[in-house]
Amino acid sequence: MSAQVNETAADSPRSSLRSAGLVSGLILVSRLLGVVREQVFATLLGASPHADAFQIGFRIPNLLRDLFAEGALSAAFVPTYAKVSREAGREAAQRLASRVLTLLAVVLAGVVVVGILFAGPLVDRLAPGFDDVPGKRDLTVFLTRVMLPFLPLVSFAAVAMGMLNAEERYGAPAIAPAMFNVVAIAWGAGLWALGMSPTQVVVGWAIGVLLGGIAQFVVQVPALRKQGWRFRPEWAPSDPGIGQILRLMGPATVGLAAVQVNVFVNSIFASHEEGAVSWLLYAFRILYLPIGLFGVAAGTIATTGLARRAAAGDMDGLRQTLRDALRMLAFLTIPATVGLMILGVPVVRLLYEHGRFTAEDTRQTAAALAIYSLGLVAYAAVKVLAPAFYALGRPGIPLVGSVLSVATNLILNLALYERMGFRSVALGTSLGAVVNGVVLVAFFERSVGGLGREGLLGALGRMALAAAVMGAVVWESSRGLEQAFGALGLKAQFVGAFGPILAGLAAYLLAGLVLRLGEIRQIAGAIRRRR
Repeated sequence: MSAQVNETAADSPRSSLRSAGLVSGLILVSRLLGVVREQVFATLLGASPHADAFQIGFRIPNLLRDLFAEGALSAAFVPTYAKVSREAGREAAQRLASRVLTLLAVVLAGVVVVGILFAGPLVDRLAPGFDDVPGKRDLTVFLTRVMLPFLPLVSFAAVAMGMLNAEERYGAPAIAPAMFNVVAIAWGAGLWALGMSPTQVVVGWAIGVLLGGIAQFVVQVPALRKQGWRFRPEWAPSDPGIGQILRLMGPATVGLAAVQVNVFVNSIFASHEEGAVSWLLYAFRILYLPIGLFGVAAGTIATTGLARRAAAGDMDGLRQTLRDALRMLAFLTIPATVGLMILGVPVVRLLYEHGRFTAEDTRQTAAALAIYSLGLVAYAAVKVLAPAFYALGRPGIPLVGSVLSVATNLILNLALYERMGFRSVALGTSLGAVVNGVVLVAFFERSVGGLGREGLLGALGRMALAAAVMGAVVWESSRGLEQAFGALGLKAQFVGAFGPILAGLAAYLLAGLVLRLGEIRQIAGAIRRRR
C-alpha cells in the first residue's frame, strides 16, 4: 500500500510540477553556465579560424553523443530500465545498467580508435571549405583526435542520468551538465590568465572538454551509490533488456537527432564562409537556453509519466499529460521567440562582444539568432512529442518526422545558400524543426487524438496575442533605452538587453492575465507553495 501511495503521489500534478521546477532550476543554472562558457570561449578566440576549427573538431564526438548517448540511448534506456525495475525489481534493473555500461565501454572504445584513424576523412566530409584556409583543416583533425574520448565519457554519464531519472531522482542528473560547464569555465579562465596564443588556447580548451566529461559522470556516482548501485563489469550482450534497448535505439537514433543531423548538413555549407561556423554556434547557444530550460525540463519530467501511463493503458492520462506539457511549453517559448527576434543585437553584444569577438561578429550572430528563433517553439515541443511515441512503442513516427526535417533543411540550403549565405543554414534548421513538430502532432492526432481538446488551440491564440503586445513594448523600450544610454560600455549593454526584457515580461504577464491564461496561475501557485 505504501508503494502505491508513493507512486500516486509521484504521479500527481503537484509532484510533477515540483519536479519540473527542480529540474528547470538546475537546467537553468547549467544553461547559464553554458552561456558563460561560450562567453569565455568567444573572448579567447572570437570567430577566428581557430574557433571554427574547434567547433568542427568538437562537433564530431558531440554529434555522436547526441545520436547515440544523450539522444537515442537515453530515450531507449529509461523506459527499459523502468520496465525491468517494475517487473523484476531494482537489483535486476541495476544489473542491466552495469551490462549496458560494459557493452558501451567495449563498443565505444572501438569507435574512438576508428575515429582517430579516420579523423582526416571525417573532417573533409564535415567541413570541406576548411581546405581554403592554410592550416585550418590540419588543426581541426588534431582537435578531433584529442576530443574523441569525450564520446564514451558522456555516454557513461547518460546512462547514469537515465538510471536516476527512472528512479525519479532528478537533482544529480540535472547538475551533471553544469559540472561540465564549471570545469570548462575554470579551465578557460586559466588559459586566459596564462596569456597563451590562439593555437595553445584551442588545444588547451580541447583537453578541458575531456576533463568536463569526466566530471559530468563522476558527480552522479554518489547518488547512484545511495540507490544501492555498484558497477560490476559483465559482458552479456544477449540480455533481453539490452536487446530491447537496441531495438528502440534504431529508429530513435534518427528520431531524436533531427537537430544534430541538420547540424552536420549545416556544417558542410557554413565551412565555406569564414567565421560562419562560429556565428551559427554562438547564436544556437543562446537559443538553447530556452530549449534546454523549457523543452528538456518538460521532456525529462513528461517521459516518466508518459511511459507509466502508456504501460497502464491510461490513454486519457497520457493525452492530458501531453496537452499540459505542450501548453506550458507554448506559454514560455512563444514570447521567448518574439523577444529573441527583436533583441538579438543587444543580447549578443552583452554576452559575446568582448576580447577577440568584434562588432561585426555581433551583427552576424544576431542575424542567425533571429532566424533560428523561428523554430524555437517546435524545437521545444519535439522534446515532449517524441517521448510520447516511444512510450506508445511507436518509435518509427519520430523517425518519419526527423527524415522530413532533414530533407527540408537540405532542400532549403541547396536552394538558398548562394543568395543568403550562412543565413540559409539557420532558416533550413528552423523550418526543418517546424516540419518535424507538425508531423508529430499530425500523427498523434491521427493515431491517438485528443490534443486539441480543452481549448488548446484557443489558448495558443491568446498566447500569441499576448506575445504580440509584449513585442511592441520590447521594440519601443529597446529603441528608447539605446537612445538614452547608447550601445557602448558594459552598463549600456546591460541596460539595453535587460531593460526591454523586464518591460516585455511585465507586458506579457499583464496581457496574459487579461486574456485569462491559466498557466500564469499555475506558475504563481507553484511559487507560493515553494515559498
